[in-house]
Amino acid sequence: MNDIPFQSVGERVTRREILGAALATSGSLAWAATPVQAAPDTAAGPTARAAKRYPMKKSINLWAFPYPQKMTLVQCLQLAKDAGFDGIELNYDLDSDLSPQAGPQEFQAIRKAADKIGIAISGLCSFLFWPYPLTSQDPEKRARALELAGKMTVAAHELGTENLLVVPGAVHIPWRNDYDPVPNDVCDRRAREAIGKLLPMAEKLGVHLNIENIFFNGYLMTPGEMLAFCDSFRSEFLRVHFDTGNIMMFQFPEHWISILGSRIKNVHLKEFTKKGTDYSLESFRPLLDGTTDWPAVIDAFDKIGYRGYLTFEYFHPYQHYPEALIYQTSDSLDRMLGRK
Repeated sequence: MNDIPFQSVGERVTRREILGAALATSGSLAWAATPVQAAPDTAAGPTARAAKRYPMKKSINLWAFPYPQKMTLVQCLQLAKDAGFDGIELNYDLDSDLSPQAGPQEFQAIRKAADKIGIAISGLCSFLFWPYPLTSQDPEKRARALELAGKMTVAAHELGTENLLVVPGAVHIPWRNDYDPVPNDVCDRRAREAIGKLLPMAEKLGVHLNIENIFFNGYLMTPGEMLAFCDSFRSEFLRVHFDTGNIMMFQFPEHWISILGSRIKNVHLKEFTKKGTDYSLESFRPLLDGTTDWPAVIDAFDKIGYRGYLTFEYFHPYQHYPEALIYQTSDSLDRMLGRK
């Protein structure tokens, strides 16, 4: 709705009548002398398509599914396949099918199940970088964070994916009350030390540590900072996991994409709305129900030659008919990529 103060029906009619009378009086001679011309049809029709067909691959994160409350992991894999996704991104947690309790045998079983269904595992990510940050003021939490990140690297290898999302550190974590702020220079030093320790094993296993842009954590807040961080390690296995939604509050994803270029190894398509004032996870919306300029974003990915996965990330599975979100997202991606 337009930002117009609420008026009663009577008020609206009265104003329209006043405006109509004024136009009739001031413009009657002009209308009589000017031929009536049909307005050009500039509105996009119901069959409007993307400018071209884009060759990126469709993926969706497991958080969009009611797992494990209502669906098993295999059911989620099958639903993603049935909905037309090329891949699915899995999440590592402390208590799930993908956790420290699982080992190579369990991860390989998941990989085989995905292969049988015919869907790729596009990457591995985790919320554990927040309760166990690599830059925490608590040395024990930093040690635990390194341990968990190492386990994630092995899990990604066993799952057959070359992509592990990594949050290297945080100056501040506004949604947690158990994280003491870390000075910027200390955060940067600790983040670099942690990645330096994780990188040798990742290179050996062929797993890319993809650094995610967060913005809310106060670290690596510009594309230039991200470039400097990643390039300083001089490793092809230290790349960028670019998230379109995490910078939408004050910046624009299409601007970052052209600067980061080939360093982008994996992508989260996270829809964000600037219409509200809630900057929590509630600001992230179903795909196309936000304010992202998706034609510009997709075109920017195409111009840098990105051909990898576009993974929809969303944290609120539908309470009823959860499969609807999965199919809606697949349909939206088809339209964004020019497949429909």
